[in-house]
Amino acid sequence: MKKKKLFRKLVSTALCLTLAMGLFTGCSKADSNSTKKINYQDKKVLRVGMECAYAPFNWTQETDTLSNGDKAVPIYGTNLYCYGYDVMMAKKIADKLGWDLEIHKVEWDSIGLSMDAGDYDCIIGGMSWSEEREAAYDFTSEYYFRDVCLTVKKGSQFENCTKLSDFAGKNISVTTQLGTAYIDLISQIPDAKQAAFYETTSEAFMAVSNGVADAALIDVPTSESALLTNSDLEILKIDDIESGSSVNVCIAVRTGDKELQNLIQGALDDLNWNEENRAQMDEMMSLAVSLQPAAK
Repeated sequence: MKKKKLFRKLVSTALCLTLAMGLFTGCSKADSNSTKKINYQDKKVLRVGMECAYAPFNWTQETDTLSNGDKAVPIYGTNLYCYGYDVMMAKKIADKLGWDLEIHKVEWDSIGLSMDAGDYDCIIGGMSWSEEREAAYDFTSEYYFRDVCLTVKKGSQFENCTKLSDFAGKNISVTTQLGTAYIDLISQIPDAKQAAFYETTSEAFMAVSNGVADAALIDVPTSESALLTNSDLEILKIDDIESGSSVNVCIAVRTGDKELQNLIQGALDDLNWNEENRAQMDEMMSLAVSLQPAAK
């Protein structure tokens, strides 16, 4: 009998301890979640994630010097610098907010995960809106409107193609960058085959140059930048490719971070950075193309 009473007492004690631990664990999670809210007005730093390897949107260089007198921005935790259209946009937003700017270099395939982990607070890195991404992040309005094109090797059987129907029966193999909206556009090309996709656009263009793929389907500014270092390639602007809004570029923040989303959107609105003023966007992109190291 004494053994049974002792056993019941031990079980009761264990249950109480388990419940107590559960309560403390619950408090710990609540406290942890509450610390995740960032007071941007006190912080006053725009922490931005980007590849720093997607010219002319963003690239890495060894010094802060630029031919127009502007300064590239230090890459956080390195001795290198970043510049490009995205950096120019980030600087405009930071200046409008009266904040400092901090650039974080990250691989494209982990750019969202690193933001969710708190490494930085927004992505200004050539990211387009999609329904899938809308489920994972919150977005601003567009800060650049992209046109797409095909880049092929000079002298190939495709160099005189000007419309989608010209590719019928040619079995063109098309590559692009992993994790981008360009992948979904390949199906518009008659009889096209999907070649391997790559982590960076540079690798995709190299695949065309090396004959691994027949064409790369990527945006016009990035393709024009690639031609600066790949003289064996040429651009085909196919007018009837329907890209819609799926390739236009927006700024992403963590889901639910309405404060930062509204602050950035307010800065874009104050800058009058919208579709009605695409001319200023195109002008800044042309400047970015001319300033990248490959253009020298």
